[in-house]
Parts: sequence; C-alpha cells; structure tokens
Amino acid sequence: MIERPLRDVVVVVASGTCPSLGTKRVTPHVLRQTTAMDLLQAGVEQALIALWLGHESIETTQQYLDANLALKEQVLARTTPPGAKAGRYRPVDKLLAFLTSL
Repeated sequence: MIERPLRDVVVVVASGTCPSLGTKRVTPHVLRQTTAMDLLQAGVEQALIALWLGHESIETTQQYLDANLALKEQVLARTTPPGAKAGRYRPVDKLLAFLTSL
C-alpha cells in the first residue's frame, strides 16, 4: 500500500465536511495564511499575528492585510463622511479619457 502525504490525508478528511476542498490545492502555507486572515478579521492585533507566524518584522504580515479586500471595504464603509453617499468611486467618462490618454 502506498502512503499518502499527510496534507493529502487532511484534505480527504476535510472534504467530508466541505466537499469543495477536494478540488482545491491545500498546502500548509494556505492553511497558515487562512488562519492569519481569520485572526485579522477577528480583531487580533497585527503584531500578535506576526509573532505567531514567526515574521521578523510586522511589514511581512502586512501582505495579509493587503490581500483582504473584504476587510478593506469594511474599513472604508466606516470612514464615509457624514452625509456622503457610501459606495465606490466611479469617475466620469471625461476623467477616464484623460487618464487613458496619458
């Protein structure tokens, strides 16, 4: 009998609960990054996550913040000035034409 690598076994077991995992590439790095993102969304300080991940500097952990668009949108929603319309900025066609011409 051929033994499977441990990560394959983990994916097979996890696929019982979440079948879509069977079609995805799950690596230790993906699991580590997912956990870091979950900690950020739960409000854990970036410095603590950096320590947990073993990063030498907090700037390395910044990549997880940059990758989380949902977190950015939540922050932007909280910073909308009073009386302003919330939502994404949509430039007028004249502005786009100008920027394209550069």
